[in-house]
Amino acid sequence: MDPNLITPFMQSVQNVFSTMLQLPVEIGEPAVKADAATTYDVSGIIGMSGDVVGAVVLSFPKETAERIVALFTGQDTSPEDEDFADAIGELVNMVAGGAKGMFQKRQASISCPSVVIGKSHIVSRPKGVPCISIPCETDCGSLCIEVGIRDAAADEEVQSQAA
Repeated sequence: MDPNLITPFMQSVQNVFSTMLQLPVEIGEPAVKADAATTYDVSGIIGMSGDVVGAVVLSFPKETAERIVALFTGQDTSPEDEDFADAIGELVNMVAGGAKGMFQKRQASISCPSVVIGKSHIVSRPKGVPCISIPCETDCGSLCIEVGIRDAAADEEVQSQAA
């Protein structure tokens, strides 16, 4: 996978969390994720289309998600509360939107976010698209960005050159 598609997510999560939450994010070493289960219990999911196709997941342990949502909203909210899912969705929306803005020479659209809460849930990804897991640490706990996208524009260019 092109590092130019991964680096924007690392920069964006740091920008969003430091700006919106005053919460620094330490980025760990990205790695290819082998299984389909998300890393943690709470996931904000957003699809991408256009020159960049796939999905991005912002995954949190439940306790970390509760702390981060409390910082973001200014109030304690439980995962059963509608506002909790809205806050997680908005965070993944801001991270994906920020990353999208950093893509060089690529046009992409992002979908409305979805939020899934529960242990060992699975996010289906396009076949043949590797998922890169980017571990992150904050004072509120761990989180992970899972990026399973491909450069559709580059794929089309390769196919047209082969023809």
